Formats: sequence, structure tokens, C-alpha cells
Amino acid sequence: MTEVLPKEKKQKEEKTMILGQAVVDLLPLLEGESSFETMVPLHPVPGSPLEPLRSGVKQCSLEVKVFVAEPLLTAAQISGGSLLKVTLEAAYSVPESFIPMGLLQNFMVGLQVPSAGEKDYPIFFKNGTLKLGGEREPVPRPKKWPIANILAPGANYIPDAFIVGGPYEEEEGELNRPEDREFRNQAECIKKRITWDLESRCYLDPPAVISFQKRIADCRFWPVEITRVPLVTVPKGKSAKFEKTDDEGQLSFHGVAYVNMVPLLYPGVKRIRGAFHVYPYLGSTVYEKTKCLFSLFRDTDHNLIQNNKIGGINSPVSKPVISKNLKEDKTVKEKDMEARPRPGDVQASSIKSQSSDTPLEVEPSLCNNPEGQQYVEAGTYIVLEIELDKALVPKRMPEELARRVKEMIPPRPPVTRRTGGAQKAVSDYHMQIKNISRAILNEYHRMFGKQAVQVESDLDSETLEEQKCQLNYELNCSGKYFAFKEQLKHAVVKIVREKYLKTTAFESQEELQKFISELYVFLVDQMHVAVNQAMPDDVQGTPSTIYTSSEQLRLFAFEAEVNENYEMATVYYEERLVREPQNLEHWLDYGAFCLLTKDNIKAQECFRKALSLNQNHIHSLLLCGVLAVLMENYEQAEIFFEDATCLEPTNVVAWTLLGLYYEIQNNDIRMEMAFHEAFKQLQARVLRAQVTKQRITGLGAPLSILDEFLDESSNLQSESHEPILSVQSQDPTTSQKPSNTFIKEIPLKKEASKCQESSTCLHPTLYSVSQTPTTIFMETIRFLMKVNAVQYVHRVLAHELLCPHGGPSCEYYLVLAQTHLLKKDFAKAEEYLQQAAQMDYLNPNVWGTKGHLYFLRGNHAEAKACYERTISFVADASEMHFIFLRLGQIYLEEKEYKKAKKTYLQVCKRSPSCLTWLGLGIACYQLDELTEAEDALSEANALNNYNAEVWAYLALVCLKAGRQLEAEQAYKYMMKLKLKDESLLAEIHMVQETVGFGNPSF
Repeated sequence: MTEVLPKEKKQKEEKTMILGQAVVDLLPLLEGESSFETMVPLHPVPGSPLEPLRSGVKQCSLEVKVFVAEPLLTAAQISGGSLLKVTLEAAYSVPESFIPMGLLQNFMVGLQVPSAGEKDYPIFFKNGTLKLGGEREPVPRPKKWPIANILAPGANYIPDAFIVGGPYEEEEGELNRPEDREFRNQAECIKKRITWDLESRCYLDPPAVISFQKRIADCRFWPVEITRVPLVTVPKGKSAKFEKTDDEGQLSFHGVAYVNMVPLLYPGVKRIRGAFHVYPYLGSTVYEKTKCLFSLFRDTDHNLIQNNKIGGINSPVSKPVISKNLKEDKTVKEKDMEARPRPGDVQASSIKSQSSDTPLEVEPSLCNNPEGQQYVEAGTYIVLEIELDKALVPKRMPEELARRVKEMIPPRPPVTRRTGGAQKAVSDYHMQIKNISRAILNEYHRMFGKQAVQVESDLDSETLEEQKCQLNYELNCSGKYFAFKEQLKHAVVKIVREKYLKTTAFESQEELQKFISELYVFLVDQMHVAVNQAMPDDVQGTPSTIYTSSEQLRLFAFEAEVNENYEMATVYYEERLVREPQNLEHWLDYGAFCLLTKDNIKAQECFRKALSLNQNHIHSLLLCGVLAVLMENYEQAEIFFEDATCLEPTNVVAWTLLGLYYEIQNNDIRMEMAFHEAFKQLQARVLRAQVTKQRITGLGAPLSILDEFLDESSNLQSESHEPILSVQSQDPTTSQKPSNTFIKEIPLKKEASKCQESSTCLHPTLYSVSQTPTTIFMETIRFLMKVNAVQYVHRVLAHELLCPHGGPSCEYYLVLAQTHLLKKDFAKAEEYLQQAAQMDYLNPNVWGTKGHLYFLRGNHAEAKACYERTISFVADASEMHFIFLRLGQIYLEEKEYKKAKKTYLQVCKRSPSCLTWLGLGIACYQLDELTEAEDALSEANALNNYNAEVWAYLALVCLKAGRQLEAEQAYKYMMKLKLKDESLLAEIHMVQETVGFGNPSF
């Protein structure tokens, strides 16, 4: 806004004075609008009369309307194009040789944006401000326009655009690991820095977007150059001449940062922000990493250096005013061409660099750029943000993924329970019988007193008959008899309709009489059942039925798996499904069992059934995806894995399995994206655990197991100077350090449902007391081993082995040993267990698995030694149930019955089952403790009455106790179930001959 002053006398031209400046953002024209109206603040220039005399006065503003004759972009260009915004915040920890005094310097940063044409579009950030540090840059702070002809203070700020910062761990750059935090805090608070806070924009038309995407896929890394150029004042006058100076000398401290642009190819990602190390600019290295042949500052005719000799150096739209001395300009160009390496030379040096394993920092060519080496020594890094208004790769919406899952697996609502039915009719009849029985008993007490019931055994039959007649007379006279009949009528009608399905008239009298007789018999029988339930003291005591819970059935099925009795395991799993068909955990357990038996089709049915019950269940989605991969239904697998990551973005296993899927599809970029996200989520979880630990210790709480784990983790981290979790931008397969295994304490009452261990079918969820930092791959391995997806495990183990922060660990070798145990490859399993023991000799899981190995090979002496060592550790192994079972079995074989009894008692307290009680009963029987043996065997029989060995030992106990009837019954069931132990059968026959009874066939 300019004010035109009136002409004074003898003045040829009018004088003007700039009052203020306003900046209008024309971005709406690139969004398809042909006109827009906006109100922009008018910023006064220094000394302008528009400056407010006092604070609090409202600022002036301009109402601006912008029109164009026709839209700048077509609809196709708007939908296919994109707007690129690059924000340069600052360069931190710059070399100490940068001083704010002396010759003025222009600090510049530049990068190239690919276009559809032959030449790339350059973006420059100039006039960085050198600061000495001492305090952190404020956030949020406004971004600035990258133009120089702004004179009014405040007009250089972009409206509604701010630098907000954020946690280091959420950045995409190179200095986002936990051990980098201290260095970055020092650099951004204390050390020197150069600030720009500039945002530059670049419109990409549809061909440029395609070129941009292709260049990222081909090159991955983007060179961002930084340099320092002295400000040179142009002398006035026509006769003035430039001093001849060495342009290469003016271009000092030439460095480059390698920005990993691959995250922009991740689905849905529109923005990357991070800190990037600055290295010395070396042509061969830059070409090797970025395939870029030319430097923005060194190889572009030195326009920037020449521009630096005039004012307005920040304006990208101003014409490059070169020296008016054309001869000098020509000399400069010739000199530049001589100094510039030819493309062939660059490629030759690049090939030489590629064939060398020498790191970037120690290349021999560093002597060519000693000033750039100071960036490395000072640890300089730049903070940069690159943002697109539309993602290069669109991401499927959660709604679409949920819709696709529903199309593949329609949700099945739970079946509503019927309120009626035959069972309900019978139970109502029982209830009415009980009520009437109590009413009749009360009437009897009223007439004859309660003492008559107590001395009932002393009453003769005549007295009882007389009381019965009196009671019937009283009930008939009072009308209670007919009231009881009416009370029963509705329940009987429901039985006729619901149980016998009789709703129409009978065709003949004979049919009616036949039905009435059948109904009468049924009603009388049910009356006796109801009366016995209502008055149990009056009848002989019936043995109570022991109800096996779903958790117990899970344990029994697991025992059958371990003993390779897959038929019995199937019975238990199906029993759980019959009891609770709407419990998806039962379907997942059965599916995992089917995976163990390599019945992938049935496993897929089970997992899909579980998913149909709850389509938001993460484990069901992941297991459906795993089965889809195993059955090569890759499109469905991608839907399942993506849906899991959308429903639970913090799930490490979901992201890792998605990355493994992309690896199978040879989609390296998306694989890197998924692994990177998994690393980030695992890192965030560890940080949250550390915060929780600090809160607990801050309240003065005693150190817990979690505290010890976190202390150990932090100690390991400080000693190694490596992150617990890190993602190297140049290697998508980096992971975390190897971890020790950890023990999961299984409660005494609930171990049946939670024990996840096996020998021939081990569910190797590995545990120890303190969990050290783990990797995303090992966490995924635990999940896969738990569900018996061994076919998938070997792929993940390969990643764990190659992972820089993973590699061979105790748990790694332990998992390998368990997979070979499943294959019955005992030699390989023993080899891996030896390596695991060398890495962690005190790990109880190693010794427990070694015991299983020796037990399966028939070397019970070695197995016994390993099992005894395992139970002697303070921390339990993950499969103590089977360790106790097999150790007790070995004790029985070696006739150490007292040790066997002690061992079986321990496991009966932890997780009782038919096999634990049977072992205890055998030990007690061999010790001639027949009463305890019978009690233990009775418990075993109650939990599983289809075990022939239990009936065999019950027969032996009854034979020695002299109980002929029970001995014969037990022997009958034993023979019916076909006892396979010939030595035990011979012992029974010998005892039968000794006592003279027990075998009804003689």
C-alpha cells in the first residue's frame, strides 16, 4: 500500500511512500477456484503512519478480491496433481567455525523436485540466521514466506501455518532413537544453529506426480544440499569491476543430507518430518546414494553465487542479475566448466565407490571437502518437513476393509435361546411337584407334629396307614387336593405339547388310552425325581457329579496333544464347542490344534467361525490372514492384515505379519513401512513402561518384577549405547536386541486354561522373570508358535537372524529346537538346545525342553536330570505341568515311589487332571497306602472315566481291600476299554488268583 505525496515546487515526479504490506495467498486458484475473496492484515512498515501509537489498537486490514478469466487447472489436473510443501526449520549443532562476526555469510539449502520434463525444479532456502544458542526454538512458531521483498515486520509470516515440533520418536528421520534424545536436547538448546523457518511450495501436475513417485521408488534417498556463500556488495558506477575471486572458494562448507523419501510411498502417508545428518558433499557418494549427477550449488553455472552479489537474493522470482561485465561472467563460466567433473568421470568414481565397503565418513575423497567434514565432526543435522496435500499411494479406508471382511465372512449373530421347549416344560413340572410336596409336608406337620417324622422308624404300618387316610380326608375336605390338581394342570399340558408334540385330537379311544398310560408312567417317574431332589434326606445319597470346566477340558485336550492322542484331544475340543458354541476362544484353540495336525482347511473354518462371532477380534483376523497366506489366498490375506492394523494400530504383531505378507509379494516399500510401524509401536510401548516405572518408583513403591525388568533394560541400553528399539532409515529389516526368555507364572487354579506348553506339540510362549528388550520378529514368533503356525515361523526366524538388533539369542535357538522337536528331528533339536544353553545356562526353559528331548528319545536318565534341574530354579519354566508329569512317570519307572508321590502332589495342586491323579494313585498304591490311592484314583475317574489304566488300578485297590463287587465292576470296565499295558494286566490276574475273586469269567 503506497501513498502518493503531492508534488512540491520544482519537482518533476511525484513522491511516494510505502505505508504497509499485505500478503495474499493465491493457493485457492490452484484448488480449482476462479475467484475468491479474503481479508488480509495490513502490516505497517517502520515509520509508517499506520503504526499503532499504542498497544491494543485493532490492526488495519485489506479486503482483497481475486479473479481469473478461467480456472488455472482442469478437473483432471486437480484430481491427478498434488501440491508439495517443503519446510526447512533449522540446522543444529553447526561447526564451531561458524561465527556471526566478520564477513557476512548467506547460508543456503537447496533440493530438486522431479518434474515431467528433462530438468528438475530447484527449491532454495536462503538467508539462514546464525544463532549462538542458549535456548530452545519456541513451538509453535509461524512459518515464513520464502520471498525477500517483504519490508513490513510480520508480513513474512504465513497465516495459519505453524511449526509445531513433536516427540523425536515419532519423526521419520535418523535421530529418533532413545539414545539420540540427550544429544538433540543439547544441540537444540545449547549449541549453535542456523534457522530458516521457511515454507516453499511446488505444484506437481499429474505427469510430475508420476515422475515424483517413480523417482522415489528408484532412488529412495533425496539429496538436500547446504552451503555457505559470502555476501558481496556490488560496487556502483559503470567503471566498477569485480575482483577476480575463486568461485569454488566462495562456495564453502558444502554439505548434503540424505532424506529417505520412501515413507511417502506408504499407503495414506502425506507428510514426513525428521532430523537428517549432514555429510560432506562428495560427487561419487551422492551419485551412489541418490543417482543425482549434478549439484544445485556447484554445477548450475554459479547463478546463486552471482546472485549473491546483488540485493534481493531471497526472491526466487527475481531475474538472476548476473554481472554486467560480460567478459568476467564468461571467464567465470569457463572456469566453472573446467572445474566441473564430466558425467563419465562421475560415473567412474561412482562405480569405484560402489565396489568399496568403506563407510561414508572415511572415504579417501574427503580430502576434497575438508570443510564439509566439519559437519560430521560437529554432528550437524537439519530438520526438514515434506508434505503433500494428497497421498501418493491412497490407503483403503477402515469402512471398506470392514465391508470386505463381511463379504468374505458374514457375521453370525448368537442364536437366541428358546424360553420354551421340552426341557423347560419338564423343569416347570419338577418345580410344581416340589412346591406341592412342601405344602403337603407342612400339612402333615400341622396335623401330626414334626416329632412324628423323627420317630417315623418306630411307627408301625397300621399307624402310618391311618395317618395317610386322615391326611387324604383333610386334603379332600379342605379343597386343597383339587387346588393341587389345578396347580399341576398347566405344567402337564406343557409337557404334552412340548415333549410329546400332541396338539390335536386323538383319532380313536385306543390311541388316547395308550397315550395316557405312557404319559402317566413318565409323570410318575419325574415326580419321584423331583421329590428326591426336594427331600434328599429321605432317599439314599447319590454320588455327586463333578462338572469339568472349560479350562479343565482345555488342559485335558492339551495333555492328549502332548501324548499324540489326537483322537482324544479332538473329543475334548469338540466338547468345549458343544458347551459354548458362541465362545470364539474355543474356536481359536480348536483351529490351532488343527494347524498342529496339518488340517489347514478345518483350521481355516475354525478361525473364520471365530471371526464371524466378532469381526473386530484382532487374533481372529490375524489367524485368518495367516491361513490365507498358507493357502495362497493372498488378496484375502491383505484384507485381513490391513483390517487388523486399522482396528488396533498399536498391535506390533499385526504390523509385522503385514510386513511379512508384503515380503512374499515382493513389495519392498510397503514391507519397510509395516516393519517401521511395528518398530515404532514396540518402542512406544517400552517408553510407556518406563514412564509407568518412574511413576511407581516416584510414589515410593517397592521394586517389583516390572521395575527390575525396566532397570535391567535401561542398564543394557546405557552399557551398549544402542537403542532398545531402532529403525535405521537405510535398512528396513533392522530390529531390536535379542532377548532372554521369560517365565509366565500360572495360577494354581487357572493353569489348566493358561498353560501353553508341550513337548511334541510345544506352544513355546517363552518366559523368564525379567523380560529384556525384544524384537518385533520374536514377538511375532511367540504368537505363531502359540497357535502352531510352524510353517510361518521359519520365515520370521530368518528375519530375526538377519536383524542387526536381533540375531541369534537363547530364545531364537530355543524356538528352533522346538520346531525340530515337532518334526521329530532330535539331532537338530539337540544341537540348537546346546547353543541355547551356551547363551543362557540358567534358563529354565532350556533345561525343560532338553528334558522333553531326552524323554522322547527314551533316555530317561538324562531326562530326569534335566527335569530335576528345571524344578530347582527359582523361576518356573513355561511348561511345568508336563515337566512334573514326566518326572513323576520316571520316578515310578525307577520305583522311587515317595519322590513320585511328592511330584504328583505338586502338580495336582497346580493343575489337576486325570493323569496327575492317576500318577498319584499309582504311587500311593505302590506304597500300600490304599485309602489315599483309592481317593486319588476316584478323582482321576471322575475327571475321565474312559481311562482304562485308572480302572485297572481301581480294580487292584478293590482286590487288595477285599471288595469283590467293586473289583469285578472295575475289571469289567477295564476290559471294555481294552487296557494295552500287558504287564499291568498280568499283575491284576495274579492278584485275582491270590485273593480268589475279581474275574467274573472264571
